[in-house]
Parts: sequence; C-alpha cells; structure tokens
Amino acid sequence: MKIFKIAMFGDVVGKAGIRVLTDHLDNLIHEEKIDFVVANGENLASGAGTTGETTRELFQAGVDVITNGDHVFRRRQEFMKIKDDERIIRPANLPPEAAGRGSTVVESESGVRVGILNLIGRVFMDPMDCPFRAADSKVEALRKKTSIILVDFHAEASSEKMAMGWHLDGRVSAVAGTHTHVTTADHQILEKGTAFITDLGMVGAYHSIIGRVKERVLYRFLTGMPTPFHMASEGVRGPGLLVTLDQESGLALEVRPIMLGEAPCVRVQHD
Repeated sequence: MKIFKIAMFGDVVGKAGIRVLTDHLDNLIHEEKIDFVVANGENLASGAGTTGETTRELFQAGVDVITNGDHVFRRRQEFMKIKDDERIIRPANLPPEAAGRGSTVVESESGVRVGILNLIGRVFMDPMDCPFRAADSKVEALRKKTSIILVDFHAEASSEKMAMGWHLDGRVSAVAGTHTHVTTADHQILEKGTAFITDLGMVGAYHSIIGRVKERVLYRFLTGMPTPFHMASEGVRGPGLLVTLDQESGLALEVRPIMLGEAPCVRVQHD
C-alpha cells in the first residue's frame, strides 16, 4: 500500500500567520514526510482578502493550494490579478459569474494528482447557492481525475460542517471546516473513510481575539462604537490537521492534529 500525507491549515491571518508557516512549515514537511499542503488564505492581507504578494509568500513557505472564503473579494483588484492561478481557489457555490475557480487538480511533487474543492456555508452567512448540491456536482467531476479529494468547507455553523462531512463520507479524502478561527477537537475518520474536523482553527497570533488586537475588539463590544480592528502579532502558532491516506483509494488511514510554533500555555490556578 502506498500512503500519501496531507497537511491542512485553516485561516492564515495576516503577517503573523504567514510568519508561522514561513518559519515552521518546511521542517514539518520534512519531519512528517508530507506530500501536499492546503491552507485557507482569505485573511492573508491584513485580515481581509488576498494579494499576489501574500499568496507568493505562502507558496514559498511550502503551501501547494490556497483556498478562500467570504473575504475572497475584499481586495477585488488584487484577486483579479491572481484568479487564473490554478493553485488559488474560491468557494465553488458562489454565483457562476464570480471570478476565479471553485475547485482544482494539482500535481504533488511526486506526481500524484490531488483534487481540492472549496465551499462556503449558508447558515448565519450571506445567502449562496446550495453547498451540498455544488459538492455533489464538483466531487463527481473531480473523481474522474483523481481519488484524492480535499474539501475546505468555509462555514459558521458546526452542524452544517458536520452535515457536509457525513454527506461526502466515502466520496472524498477529507472534509475540513474553516472560518471560525477556533480549532475543534473532533478530528476523526468517518464510517466510510473520510477524514473530518469541524474547524481547523486559525494560523496567527493567539494573544488576540481571532487574530485582532484584544483591546480594539473589547472596545467595540463594550461601547458599541466602531473602531478599526488592528492585527495582533504575539503568541503566534498554527494548528492544523495531518491526514494519512491510502493513495489508491484516497481514503483516510490516520488523522491527527498538528501544531506549528508556540505551544498553547495553560495556566492552572492553585488554592
């Protein structure tokens, strides 16, 4: 049996998130013998959108494909410059007139073809086309090209992300949720062999509120007054998911969490 290892990372937030991957991803790839890396880049450029420069930095760090989410067009002019890069995708269930592509097939360094599908949720988010029907159509097309298919489902509700995992169980290699910036602890292999996690979490500064300076966000909550949310820079780390696949079937054999950078600090209060 030939195995194929993938690493998946959630929202990479600003310069702090890029720094985590630049400083630590290469070592992880070599130590774990990782074949392919996917990361969500919708927050790359100061927390909102992507640019040519920020995507180049991620590719140089070792990321193979960059997915996106609801902030994909926050820097529309910049995205239009990179929309034709097959390594950069946006949610497939956006209207068909939207710029860019919703799925792609990219070869790993070893020559293995990997399909990547990006979807966006509808619960507590802006209305979009049905992600489940979009998934059915796109997965069917991708399976004609490769058995290894990775899905980034950018959604707010954990129930919607779990539903997508079960909906695609056995048809794709992995379904990983993004968007909330908070890592969940429910990584698992579903009954028919699909790796799943509700949310990969945030790659960025954890001395923050989802990547933003704490004081700014607290001011907004306490006063109701608008204020700019500056990017935080301390306590940087990058949680992710490492999935080992059977290369032939594309189904998961093992799944476990990974952490780049600083380990979380848990303080215990003693009496």
